[in-house]
Amino acid sequence: MTGPAGNVGRGRGSSPLPPEEIYCVYTYAHIEFCNLAIMSYDRYLAICRPLQYHALMTPSRTARLVALTWLFPLLESVAGILMTISLQLCGNVIHKIYCHNYSIVKLACADTTASNVGGIVYMFTIILGIIILILYSYAEILKVCFSGSKQTRQKALSTCAPHLASLINFSFGCFFDLFQSRFDVSAVPEALQVVLSLYFLTCQPLFNPLVHGLNLSKIRSFSKRLVLGTS
Repeated sequence: MTGPAGNVGRGRGSSPLPPEEIYCVYTYAHIEFCNLAIMSYDRYLAICRPLQYHALMTPSRTARLVALTWLFPLLESVAGILMTISLQLCGNVIHKIYCHNYSIVKLACADTTASNVGGIVYMFTIILGIIILILYSYAEILKVCFSGSKQTRQKALSTCAPHLASLINFSFGCFFDLFQSRFDVSAVPEALQVVLSLYFLTCQPLFNPLVHGLNLSKIRSFSKRLVLGTS
């Protein structure tokens, strides 16, 4: 299966032609992942430390977290692309509908130990650190839910449900994309591979406004009136 981004070069020794595509895909994934981590930290403070929330989540700290959510993935993606774009290639076809670093690395003629080690270090430091932050935040939230009253549990659930749904949705897309990149999925029907690859890129941007918007009473009421045709 070769999609729109399947042709990455003109032959042996060429460098990948679409670094901007790799950059867009990686920054999208990293920014979304960092954003989910910051949201879990925000929910942790709101539920587990409500009296200190405004003292801890000040406007200046919020601005720094937002800047970090965008700047770090941008710089990290540039570093990854610079390591990949200099590789000499022995092929020019990838079996995905878009380009990403590992697809290019697999086409390289030269030794790719540096790229592989860099990817492993990144996975076991940055990505693992973000996952630990998210898991810790929700473990603490669950403690509060189980030890609190029914009203506390309901409030925590209504606060966290949209974020958890978004996290699960994005994690599923990332899992399949990683699985498709690292393992042989030739037994999976090509149409399903295309759908799941597009799921990673398209469903999360569509899902987030829907799930977070409908959690707001005014938007939910307006949507009901719009769908039902009532005034």
